[in-house]
Amino acid sequence: MNVYPQRISDEGIVVFDNVRGLPSSDEPFVSDDYVICIGHRGHIELMYDNISDFSEQHTVAVIFPNHSLRKVSVTDDYLATLIIVDSSALDDPILQIIKQMRYRYEPHPNVKLDKHEYRIITHVVEGMREVKRLNLPDQRMLLTRLLEFFLRLLSHYRKSKLNETGSDKQVSARFHSDLQQHFREHRDVGFYAEQACLSTKHFSAVVKQETDHTAAYWIRHQVVTEAKMLLHIRHDLTVQAIADLLGFDDPATFSRYFRRETGLSPTEFRQRG
Repeated sequence: MNVYPQRISDEGIVVFDNVRGLPSSDEPFVSDDYVICIGHRGHIELMYDNISDFSEQHTVAVIFPNHSLRKVSVTDDYLATLIIVDSSALDDPILQIIKQMRYRYEPHPNVKLDKHEYRIITHVVEGMREVKRLNLPDQRMLLTRLLEFFLRLLSHYRKSKLNETGSDKQVSARFHSDLQQHFREHRDVGFYAEQACLSTKHFSAVVKQETDHTAAYWIRHQVVTEAKMLLHIRHDLTVQAIADLLGFDDPATFSRYFRRETGLSPTEFRQRG
């Protein structure tokens, strides 16, 4: 939240409980940070940019920076928890998942959870509070990993609802789901076009229209993001082992691919981390 900029900058990830609405102002609220809102009870109606939206019980919203929020109405019993993530936290390769979520969550930030999903999500947040309360060593690293787990759970829950709720971006949603499963074996656009029962040309055009990036971009992004995470946190694995996990024929091919996308060899990236 903009009212606590120094704390958010210093800590990277901050949990605010007992939130009852937006900062009181007639002007729209625009955050420079990533805001995750977990609705516990009640209902708040908002204008998200110029679109009517809401937060209610068991709804989680992921708001990317620089979007406008303005309160329309709020019930007296509304209660939420906010997780604020400073933009600098994205330097951590573990949180590259936030960038992958952008195409899904910017147009439609809300995920409605069932009781079980809500309970699991709140348990993860309680773990974040406990890390803070105990002032554990490597606190920022622990919070980052808990946040990454939170976001992966949320994405899984959202994906499971696609067929129930429908989507105005069905092709790209299916593509990203397929990509998560198959990127280690398939890095060619044609494979994913075939899964969608479309020609490669038409598939590529639709993905570009729906996400503002080409299918080839998302494939490279997925491979490199996974590689960065493994290089950063799995020091027990050699570069060759990581190349094998990612489906490359040999470490040299993997190194060329990684350098082409990042400007660094895998070893150089690992040493910088």
